[in-house]
Amino acid sequence: MSDAAGVLAPEVAFALVGAIGVGAQWLAWRLAVPAIVLMLAAGLIIGPGLELMIPARDIGPLVSPMVAIAVAIILFEGGLTLQFRALGDAAAGVWRLVVVGVPVGWALSAFALHYVAGLGWASASVFGGIMIVTGPTVIAPMLRHARLPRRPSALLQWEAIVNDPIGALAAIVAFWFVLKNEEGASFDGHFLYFLTGIALAGGVGWLAGWLVSRGFRRGWVPEYMKVPVLFVAVLAVFVGTNLIVHESGLLAVTLMGIIIANAHLPSFTELRRFKEQATVLLVSGVFILLAASINVEALKLLDWRAAAFVIVVVLVVRPATVLLSLLGTGLPRSERLLVAFTGPRGVVLVAVAGLFGQKLSALGVADGARIMPLAFVLVVATVVLHGFTLVPMARFLGVADERLPGVLLVGGSRFTTAIGKALAGAGVPVLVTDRSHARLRRAREAGLETFYGDILSEAAEHGLDLVNFELVLAANDNDAYNTLVATDLAPEFGRDNVFQLAKEKEYSRRHALPATFGGRPLGRGVGHDEMEKLMAEGWEVKLSRMTEAFGFEDWRRTHPEAIVIGRVSDRAVQLLAEGDDLRTGPGTRLLVVGPRAANGTRSLAGIDPAAPRDTPPADPSGARP
Repeated sequence: MSDAAGVLAPEVAFALVGAIGVGAQWLAWRLAVPAIVLMLAAGLIIGPGLELMIPARDIGPLVSPMVAIAVAIILFEGGLTLQFRALGDAAAGVWRLVVVGVPVGWALSAFALHYVAGLGWASASVFGGIMIVTGPTVIAPMLRHARLPRRPSALLQWEAIVNDPIGALAAIVAFWFVLKNEEGASFDGHFLYFLTGIALAGGVGWLAGWLVSRGFRRGWVPEYMKVPVLFVAVLAVFVGTNLIVHESGLLAVTLMGIIIANAHLPSFTELRRFKEQATVLLVSGVFILLAASINVEALKLLDWRAAAFVIVVVLVVRPATVLLSLLGTGLPRSERLLVAFTGPRGVVLVAVAGLFGQKLSALGVADGARIMPLAFVLVVATVVLHGFTLVPMARFLGVADERLPGVLLVGGSRFTTAIGKALAGAGVPVLVTDRSHARLRRAREAGLETFYGDILSEAAEHGLDLVNFELVLAANDNDAYNTLVATDLAPEFGRDNVFQLAKEKEYSRRHALPATFGGRPLGRGVGHDEMEKLMAEGWEVKLSRMTEAFGFEDWRRTHPEAIVIGRVSDRAVQLLAEGDDLRTGPGTRLLVVGPRAANGTRSLAGIDPAAPRDTPPADPSGARP
């Protein structure tokens, strides 16, 4: 397990980083808190806190290249999420944050570093270039937790991913200016180096993305090798461009990801989902290693100026940069303020700052050693601050929806309209979609929000803001379409949150599908046609509140025919599948479908409420008994 007392073997260190990183993400999901905060805390505890795992000691010199490659893959995956069609009305804002925000942010950061943090102009200019970045490793988990609307999410995501490699190149330019200035070289040489780096990275990234896209489209790579080929291509592009122009690899792999994302590959969805899962692991590992590697002695170099510097960055530099950049874009004031006061820094800032801090110290720049601890303090402060304040600030500014998570109903019918009316009356957002305009008539007349079109279409993907919807019910009259919708949306919404009406022949061996297809069967497993008959005969969907005096067992005795399909509390909405625990506590409202009181309608096909709707046939031919 260990080579010496207190020293972990590398494989044990790797396992510990993975277990703690993924465990922190899971715990953050359970507690509904920002995962980045828990990962930083966990790294600080096992590193400088308990000294259980010190990366430099237990893993050795591989830590730096591992972090560099992980950041490259994270940025490439970020590029895969940047589709131009999804930009929409955020395009002008993104353009301004890159073109205007980079030089303005660089200049303001350098001034803050010099006049507030007390760094010399050499260190301030280099570190100021690095501070352009806002960190996709941080923004992505925060956006996943905050569930912001599409436009402010796009602004924060695009800015973080695009500006990250630009910040690294800006630091290179500033460092070369410091280095060559002592040699009497002209500024033209530095600027030419900067342009060369951008041109090289752009060209290599575009060519690699084009070749991969063309190879995948023409079938030059078999399906089972696409992900390995993609990983190898990313590593080759990153390392190759870095060998020619240092730190240009980040820009190259980002552009490569953007090119592939916009190539409209048939297998793109599968590739992106795999990369997203890999990125979760990489982000976990990188932040644990980052926090565990911090040198407590280096932090002692900081004084009150470090705290003042963080405050100025959060309250002056970042807001001024964003507000100046977005001036005249027509974006709502609330969204501009939200982006202006959301600027967490991530692992790229610390990694690049550590590299150039060492280079400046080697050149004899006295305050070069202060860059790394300043960067770490800035990362910790902004991650914790924005991690806990992003959601409250978005709600305060009116950007985030304070209502309960919504329900997406696919298929216009009596049943979905009734569900929509019941949920909307409880303050739950509801969206009813259908490919038939006529089938949406009832939902429109009921005042529900509707979408005419295919929920799987590009128009829906880029035109609908589904961030406030957590549950999906596929209730179309076409069982195959319901299964397709549930299967396609399950990775995005979570398989436990995607439901569908029972298929007509789901118990037939000839028609039974694997568990990986479709959603969870709603309620007692009633199909579309049967449910529509019941609704036509007078059944209704309603919410029934449970109390101390009248609990679930009491309600069930008085409503033996009713089907429980969901629960609504003050904090959450749930749909329920066959086999779920239906019991609930006082104050919770049951979402039920059943006959109106004393209307004489029949029970559900004469079936015992405690029994399943059907049983698998004994006949191997698949015929129903």
